[in-house]
Amino acid sequence: MTFNARILQQQLAELEKIAPKPTRYVVAFSGGLDSTVLLHALKSSTQASDVPIVAVHVDHDLQAESASWNAHCRSCAEGLGVEYRCRTVTVQLESGKGPEASAREARYTALHAELGYGDWLLSAHHREDQAETLLLNLVRGSGPAGIAGIGAIRRFGPGWLARPLLDVTRADLQEFAESEGLQWVDDPSNQDRRFDRNFLRHDILPRLKSRWPDISARLQRSARHAGEASGLLANLAEIDLERLGGRPERLPIDGLLELSAARQRNAIRHALRLLGLATPTAVQLARILNELIPAREDAQPLVTWPGASVRRYRNGLYLLPEKLVDAPPPGTVCGNEIALGTGLGVLQFESGAEHGLAEPVFEQGLRLGFRQGGEEFQPEGQAHTRKLKKLLQETGVVPWMRDRVPLLFSGERLVAVADLWIAAGAAATPGVGIRWRGRPALH
Repeated sequence: MTFNARILQQQLAELEKIAPKPTRYVVAFSGGLDSTVLLHALKSSTQASDVPIVAVHVDHDLQAESASWNAHCRSCAEGLGVEYRCRTVTVQLESGKGPEASAREARYTALHAELGYGDWLLSAHHREDQAETLLLNLVRGSGPAGIAGIGAIRRFGPGWLARPLLDVTRADLQEFAESEGLQWVDDPSNQDRRFDRNFLRHDILPRLKSRWPDISARLQRSARHAGEASGLLANLAEIDLERLGGRPERLPIDGLLELSAARQRNAIRHALRLLGLATPTAVQLARILNELIPAREDAQPLVTWPGASVRRYRNGLYLLPEKLVDAPPPGTVCGNEIALGTGLGVLQFESGAEHGLAEPVFEQGLRLGFRQGGEEFQPEGQAHTRKLKKLLQETGVVPWMRDRVPLLFSGERLVAVADLWIAAGAAATPGVGIRWRGRPALH
């Protein structure tokens, strides 16, 4: 195919049948051939559109030329009248994941931070990238989702990650760039055959192409077939997840045991994807099925890997980030909302609720705190003061959240435990409602 701005616009329109029209296009702009073509074609195709464009360059600070690449990208974006941003990241080369994976993780973390609600992050992956990804995943022993390679569009943070060039060859992109007189930068690391993708790109795919000239198109078809199979598995996982209670962050053990081992693995992988957590390897999944699920109810086993962890408590299998955030420092409650930190949600206060804190208690001022040990509390409707630790245990609050449950104090008196309990004598009907929005799984 011959690539041009009209073809790009047609592909974006097709993707809008899957995802809502974007609030903004956020282009992952490396300054290389592919992203340069994407940015120029996008600008041409959306000149009459009301969708703003932002070019975001991620500086990995791994090459001596990185500063000049940033300058080139800025000049290119500004020449097109496109808003430009640069994010410098630190690549954890000692993470044990390898330099390619570590750089990719740092890059997507930075790009994730640039997205607002409804934004589309546009990446310039093309047909040869798809072929390389499929082969890499085959070598790694991936299942249907891996063999499906790079998806055209999927949810990503508060927005979507779209790849509108997957049906375009690199030769078509280069032809467009040369016809438009575009300038781009070449990253010398793309020639380093120590990296698996470069080895496939420079040594393996050319040999395959010499035998089967349309190898990239063939692999693209295989990826589509695998994508359909992966979609059917996702549909099955949705059915199973609904039967398991519809909470991807907590899967009931007894419900999981009613499924075959294959469906257990499928449901767990799907739930992790819904939560935006890293999917496990086959070995890690086997540990979940063979160690966590059969564990005693009073045990607290843990399986963790980069980007996620799985814990068991009582009848629940809990899917969590790799590291739990610490509770924020204590402070005075100001206004009708207080953010509790990444992953802990927001505590909101609603005047005129059917039931809640008494208005005078709220108006006197509240202090936010967290369990330090030794707190006592008399919940509304109970005759005696209890140890807070004992209340949390009896209610089944998971151990790792007990020190992260927000507490509200009026002076030195504990008057509310998040939206779980209000203290006797501090409640009223109507009152100030307490809502813990976006809270992690507690039970």
